[in-house]
This record gives sequence, structure tokens and C-alpha cells, in this order.
Amino acid sequence: MAKKWFAHPLLRGLDLDSESLFIAQHKILRRKQFLKKIYLDFYSLIKNQLPDEKRKVIELGSGAGFMNELVPQTVRTDVFFHPYIQIVLDGAAPPFPDESLDAVVALNVFHHIPKVRSLLSSVSRILRPGGRIVMVEPWVSTWSKKIYKHLHQEPLDWMADQWEFLTSGPVSGANQALPWIVFQRDREIFEAEFPRLRIVKIQPMMPFRYLLSGGVSSWIGLPGFLYQPVKIFENLFARGMDRWAMFALVVIEKVK
Repeated sequence: MAKKWFAHPLLRGLDLDSESLFIAQHKILRRKQFLKKIYLDFYSLIKNQLPDEKRKVIELGSGAGFMNELVPQTVRTDVFFHPYIQIVLDGAAPPFPDESLDAVVALNVFHHIPKVRSLLSSVSRILRPGGRIVMVEPWVSTWSKKIYKHLHQEPLDWMADQWEFLTSGPVSGANQALPWIVFQRDREIFEAEFPRLRIVKIQPMMPFRYLLSGGVSSWIGLPGFLYQPVKIFENLFARGMDRWAMFALVVIEKVK
């Protein structure tokens, strides 16, 4: 009931797997300044982890975002057409030649892919040695379990015994726990199955900012001028971030 009440008016009645959704989210993201600052921080974190030579960068599931404003050479893609992308492709099987890319980046995409082994195999193939996949994803913690369960429309199944999940569509289908499952809980399995992909960094973060922004799905959210004070307040939780994080930066490099 709470999720329905908080829903943004621009999104009510829209099919989650439609072009109309991204058009509405594009408007929301630019109107909500607190939320826009969060995206700027997400993209800055991703940018700072890219290889020094980032000639060819592909963004999976670009949605209504603006990664290309920080990394101009980014090629924006999505699973179906909408006005804010350059290429339509399946994120689980990107059709690029072997060792042709310097980086693959993604924001809140991995947990929507029902067969992530296919994505990881593709990334291992298309990245040059030393290339990276850099993503920001939802993360499992004591705090996030409570928040995602009650205030987010996407499921969080941290007890799932498989990496795959049944899906109703590229946006509506998800398991927000999937990044945590693959890269933390099942890390040994990941390393055994994908020996050419090495986890460089996992940085749990942001326990309150996104929640207080209301996200792209809600009409509520703090004004932009409060962003820096909230960010400073979050720093007080830095030592306990494994218990408080709602997101994580995940950096994976292809072994040379």
C-alpha cells in the first residue's frame, strides 16, 4: 500500500517495460535535484574506476541517465528503443567482437538480468585484457533488507539458491540481491567459473541518500540544498557500512 501511495504521478499506470517509462523517468531525474546529485556521484564513482585508456566504453541499460555527460565516449544502450540511447541490444549477450572494448559500465542493471552467467561470459570475451566492468548495484545489508522489502517494488531474495530468476520483462523482472549473491556470498563460485575476471573492488555505500531522495519512482524527496549535509551525515556510518549500505560499487577487471 505504501509503495502505491508514494508512486510518482508521471509513472502511474505506465508499463514498466515500455518507452513511456524512460521518458517519464527522464523528466523526474532532471526535476529532482537531490536525486540528480546522487546520479552524479554514482557516475563519478564509475568514471574514477575506468581504465586509463578508455577509448571504447559501452553502457548497458542506460535508461534515462546521463553517464555520457561525464564520460563522453560512452555508447548508450538499452534492451529496447527509447529516445535516450544509441544502440538497442540484449545486455546479457552484447554483440561486440572479442577483446574490442575497454570498459563496460552499468547503473542498476545487473540485478535485472535473469541469466547473469551469460552476461559475465560475454564481458569476459569482449573486454580487452586490463579492461573493466564497473557497476553500481543494490546491496544486501541488515538495513537494506528492511527498506527494500517495504519501500521498493522490486524483490530482494537474498536466500535464492540460484543466480537465475524468472522474469516478466527487462525492467519489471529483478532480484535486487543478485549482485551481493554473485560477488560476495558466492564469490568462490564466481572466481572458479570466470577465472579471467578478477574482483578489484566492492565498496558498500549510501545507506540514506537514495532513500531520502525518493528515487525515480516516488514523488517525495529532499530538496537539492540538503544533499551535502546528508552526505556528510552518512560518513558517520562508514565503519559499519556492511550493516547499513543500500548500494555498492563493484569493479571487475579482465586479467591480462
